[in-house]
Amino acid sequence: MKLLIIEDDVVFSQTLKRRLDKHQFCCEICNDYDKVLLHAMQSKPNFIILDMNLDSGTGLDLIRPLRASLPKTRIILLTGFASIATAVKAIQMGADDYLTKPVDTKTLIHALTGEQGHDGIEDFQPMSPDRLEWEHIHQVLNANDGNVSATARQLGMHRRTLQRKLQKKPALN
Repeated sequence: MKLLIIEDDVVFSQTLKRRLDKHQFCCEICNDYDKVLLHAMQSKPNFIILDMNLDSGTGLDLIRPLRASLPKTRIILLTGFASIATAVKAIQMGADDYLTKPVDTKTLIHALTGEQGHDGIEDFQPMSPDRLEWEHIHQVLNANDGNVSATARQLGMHRRTLQRKLQKKPALN
């Protein structure tokens, strides 16, 4: 089970590698955005963990070329700043799953193997009002192609208020 970890944070990528090596994954790391495609073609992994924000670009830009080159490889996009809009975009571009950091090992392995991590409704946790607001703001911002002024007008709030809300990290639930 070859796994390629594409992550620009060296310490985090090594931590992921140690965690997944314990679960019979043969992990390789690529920390250089410009060498990702070459590294993936050489190693031909069964699984890829792809960070959303890389130093020289975005993981979203790598999904289509990775999917075209390795159609049977399972691609998991991992991000510290999740939104419904980017999750939908990632899946449409060819990612198999979309997870937010921090992620526990069990959830990550379930995503990599394609298994269900839970059995049903008892695991459902509704989003907090803060998280719902964050998701809605980012969905409207995405619909406005990142235009903060147009988004503020559409949401009926002052542009500076919107900018402050955009600077905050998302609530976890």
